[in-house]
Amino acid sequence: MIQSTPLLEELKRRPRREGEASFFFFDHGFNAEACKVLPGEFFVYNRDIVIQTVLGSCVAACIADRGAGVGGMNHFMLPDGDDSSARYGVFAMEVLINDILKAGGRRGSLEAKVFGGAAVIQGMTQLNVGKQNVAFVERFLNNERIPIVSKDVLDIFPRKVCFLPKTGRAMVKKLAPATSPTVVREETTYRSRVQQKEPAGSVELF
Repeated sequence: MIQSTPLLEELKRRPRREGEASFFFFDHGFNAEACKVLPGEFFVYNRDIVIQTVLGSCVAACIADRGAGVGGMNHFMLPDGDDSSARYGVFAMEVLINDILKAGGRRGSLEAKVFGGAAVIQGMTQLNVGKQNVAFVERFLNNERIPIVSKDVLDIFPRKVCFLPKTGRAMVKKLAPATSPTVVREETTYRSRVQQKEPAGSVELF
C-alpha cells in the first residue's frame, strides 16, 4: 500500500519549474517523506524530508545552510552545454545555489558535500566523464568560495545518496557492481537524449 501524508500531498501540488524534481514518496526506512532526484533534476527544501538519488558517472552536489535549515541537491551528467538545463553542471549549480538563497540560505554559510563520478559506463573510460564532472564541481565550488566539507567521488561503484536538507546531513551507500547495469541503462538513456539535442555495500555517514 502506498502511504500518503499531508506533506506529500502538499509537495505534489506545488508548481514545478523545468528540471525541478517531482517524484515524491514515503520512505519507510527513514520513516519520512522523500523526493527522488533523477538525472538532470534538482530540488531545494527547508523542512524535514529525505532527498535521494542514485549516481554512476553523474555527480550530485548537496548544499545547505545548516543555520538557516535549508538545502538541496542536484544531479548533473555533463559539466557544461549550450542551453539552460539542469543536466549541465553550470546551470545545475547556479539554480541550486540561487534557490537555496531564495529559501533563506546565506551565501557565506553554505557548505557542500559532493558525490558520484564513478567509472561505470563501458566505453566512456577514455572520455573520463565522471572525472570531468568531479573536476568541474570542485572548481565551481572553489570559485564560489563554498567549502566542500566532505565528498565520496570517482572509483567504480554506483552510489545511492540520501540528503537531509534541513540539517545538512548526508549518507552514501556504495552499491555492488552488479547494480551498475541498471544505473548505466538509466544514464545511457538520459545521455542519448542529451546528445540528440546537441552536436557532438557499507553506508558512510558524512
